[in-house]
Amino acid sequence: MLASQIRNYLQHRITHSALVEWAERAMMDEEFDAGDSDTLRDIIARLGVADSREFGLTWEEFENYLSRLGYKTKVDVVRAS
Repeated sequence: MLASQIRNYLQHRITHSALVEWAERAMMDEEFDAGDSDTLRDIIARLGVADSREFGLTWEEFENYLSRLGYKTKVDVVRAS
């Protein structure tokens, strides 16, 4: 679910605010798998504070988060029609 939310944000399917709100709710509501809980909590907590200027997110951070979750990132640039 976390990787899906990040993907949706990077593909402009959800807004920055929606990503932050999801992360805030996830920290309050979700029960994390014991094996992944530290990684998930770390990433979700960081996303949850990304609504302030001091805690903005960079492409490199998203790339790192996805890598920690077992995903590779790939950028595809296409000409707008």
